[in-house]
Amino acid sequence: MSLFKARDWWSTVLGEKEEFDQGCLCLADVDNTGNGQDKIIVGSFMGYLRIFNPHPVKTGDGTQAEDLLLEVHLRDPILQVEVGKFVSGTEMLHLAVLHSRKLCVYSISGTLGNVEHGNQYQIKLMYEHNLQRTACNMTYGSFGGVKGRDLICIQSMDGMLMVFEQESYAFGRFLPGSLLPGPLAYSSRTDSFITVSSCRQVESYKYQVLAFATDADKRQETEQQKLGSGKRLVVDWTLNIGEQALDICIVSFNQSASSVFVLGERNFFCLKDNGQIRFMKKLDCSPSCFLPYCSVSEGTTNTLIGNHNNMLHIYQDVTLKWATQLPHIPVAVRVGCLHDLKGVIVTLSDDGHLQCSYLGTDPSLFQAPKVESRELHYDELDIELKELQKIIKDVNKSQGVWPMTEREDDLKVSAMVSPNFDSVSQATDVEVGTDLVPSVTVKVTLQNRLALQKAKLSVYVQPPLVLTCDQFTFEFMAPEMSRTVSFSVYLKGSYTPPQLEGNAVVSYSRPSDRNPDGIPRVIQCKFRLPLKLICLPGQPSKTASHKLTIDTNKSPVSLLSLFPGFANLSEDDQVNVMGFHFLGGSRVTLLASKTSQRYRIQSEQFEDLWLITNELIIRLQEYFEKQGIKDFACSFSGSMPLQEYFELIDHHFELRINGEKLEELLSERAIQFRAIQRRLLTRFKDKTPAPLQHLDTLLDGTYKQVIALADAVEENQDNLFQSFTKLRSATHLVILLIGLWQKLSPDQVAILEAAFLPLQQDTQELGWEETVDAAISHLLKTCLSKSSKEQALNLSSQLNIPKDTSRLKKHITLLCDRLAKGGRLCLSTDAAAPQTIVMPGGCTAIPESDLEERSIEQDSTELFTNHKHLIVETPMPVSPLQGVSE
Repeated sequence: MSLFKARDWWSTVLGEKEEFDQGCLCLADVDNTGNGQDKIIVGSFMGYLRIFNPHPVKTGDGTQAEDLLLEVHLRDPILQVEVGKFVSGTEMLHLAVLHSRKLCVYSISGTLGNVEHGNQYQIKLMYEHNLQRTACNMTYGSFGGVKGRDLICIQSMDGMLMVFEQESYAFGRFLPGSLLPGPLAYSSRTDSFITVSSCRQVESYKYQVLAFATDADKRQETEQQKLGSGKRLVVDWTLNIGEQALDICIVSFNQSASSVFVLGERNFFCLKDNGQIRFMKKLDCSPSCFLPYCSVSEGTTNTLIGNHNNMLHIYQDVTLKWATQLPHIPVAVRVGCLHDLKGVIVTLSDDGHLQCSYLGTDPSLFQAPKVESRELHYDELDIELKELQKIIKDVNKSQGVWPMTEREDDLKVSAMVSPNFDSVSQATDVEVGTDLVPSVTVKVTLQNRLALQKAKLSVYVQPPLVLTCDQFTFEFMAPEMSRTVSFSVYLKGSYTPPQLEGNAVVSYSRPSDRNPDGIPRVIQCKFRLPLKLICLPGQPSKTASHKLTIDTNKSPVSLLSLFPGFANLSEDDQVNVMGFHFLGGSRVTLLASKTSQRYRIQSEQFEDLWLITNELIIRLQEYFEKQGIKDFACSFSGSMPLQEYFELIDHHFELRINGEKLEELLSERAIQFRAIQRRLLTRFKDKTPAPLQHLDTLLDGTYKQVIALADAVEENQDNLFQSFTKLRSATHLVILLIGLWQKLSPDQVAILEAAFLPLQQDTQELGWEETVDAAISHLLKTCLSKSSKEQALNLSSQLNIPKDTSRLKKHITLLCDRLAKGGRLCLSTDAAAPQTIVMPGGCTAIPESDLEERSIEQDSTELFTNHKHLIVETPMPVSPLQGVSE
């Protein structure tokens, strides 16, 4: 037990899933017994009012049945409870309960019970006020120096102070410039209300000034005051504290002096009556509540401050005198006399933990037993240590990261794509020009070995592919149970997706002995969608702007056997030519050479080559695997199509810059629109309005500009999204060609994909260009570096949008150049050494300075630029329908 924990004298938990705030707790002799014993009054946002009189048999006991004097459900949420002399004709204490739209005053009384049933308590409504405005908080006191009764002041959410003289409504006043309500307190010595405005300054208003000011029937009352109609509501004094306040409390030392305590978000302040700072204290932790009270020392004040670290600090002025730990975060704290025990600290948390505690220390009667001493045998300890090290080494070698008992899968996920289209297409709201957009059904099956709770299945596909349902939740799955869900996939946009792969991810919790709630785990399953979902058979094209050739080491395969669903019935004899027509409108032609081991893909759009090229290589690999041939390989010997790739990068970057300009212009027009509105409102409020001077025409024109700019921003965002999708397709194609060109391993291709495709979604804050430039620069300075000098360079830690794409294009060209000169991609630090491997043919050295980089760019243009046709070394026939020959 910690020495500085709060000593729990009595505690309880109120209700289930109820919420409380700082105004929901009050301590007073609400039933007017006159013995000086306080009762605990608690109100909740659920509308429950509870009154406790704790008297535990021994310290630390929980609540007993007789501790709860009264519990009643008032239906409306309770914002604040206060006890005072609120009923006319008597000085008895009554309970005031503030609801959002109502103020109720109750009488609490108790009668002696019969036999052993104890006392009985009743609550009686004395009067109530229905509020025209939503209430925020209230305060009470002898406003104006009245004797023997308390008046109530309620602050509304829109900054209006409503004063009630017990059963009657007195007046209401709007605080000038009020935007958000702040904490409210009444100082009886100066007869003024003190609050903290949304301008983060403490403001004091005299009650007499409020009483004689203009009546606040309308919100425009402050404007009328400026025109001289009635008394003007002026502030007595203000003090700028520079932060929002959580609470305000007034403490009087004697009849001649009092202090205003303000709890801020980072400091608490003690002010004099005239608003001057007496002292302030910077807090180390974020506070949650506080309570100042007079100290036993002359002229000092103690302050209880609760914070969000479950601590309660006691300050004497600015000196920390005591710190104690609480079992919860307090939102309200009070001090009272309970069961003849003075100075009990009562705290309440936002979830209903009510605790009565006291400060001090309890003596510890525990004594640690003596440890039996024994001789140490170092030789035996060395032998035991070596055996344990051997066991650890063997386990790490054989087992890996996870224990052997957990290697068996708790859950198996499998996905099956239907080979046929849906009989009734599930495509809705499509943007494709085709009349009928097909959809295909995907079934995902979950098989679990153990009992699982709340397994969540999320399915992802690449846009513009769309799912009919992408989220599935399984509340409970019994052991050895199988669950299957189905959904449909279809193409929604008028452009092609960068990939046809989908991913089904299941997140679940695996129960264990140490963690009954379960260890969170994730398992995923990938599935491949058919090409015919986004593509139809089409006529081959004789001409195309973009072409590339893939070499293989095996004899050519008939395209009809590779793409059986795309055979053109009118051209049965052309088995080595095939056309593809995407639903978005673009066309791709695939040709197979009759004499050589080559395949050519050509299209009018560079990014459209990716899907057909990737599909061709995958189907070739599957075809030869079925034949039992394991040494099949593809290669690419043409020039890298960097020029076409750079054009897509420039187009994407141009849309990003255009989007920033449109958003800046939209922000300027919005500011102009609000300024014109303020001018118009000022003139409309004037009793003798001045001419509008065409402000209404200017407002209408600005409104039309704002709407047009918003439409332009939305259109640019759609174009940017489509451009990024096309850029991803082209990036996949470039990575594939680099891997085939340099015969990279799957690990090296994965590094390229991580560098070139770091983002699934492009945003203005973090764009593709700066992210890829940082990743490629890192590769050039590590595994592809030429010297140790390059490795010592550090990259900038902040990614900003570049001025242009020249630096990125230069780095991509250097990456291809260094791969051509023997560089290899890796992530280990040992391999990040200067490259000494040189390809045959005597390549020039990689330059160090920018001047040398410019020269290498000029020299490498012949190797990496593409003049519309990528293959120049192999002559092609005039008509592609006659096949490809050497």
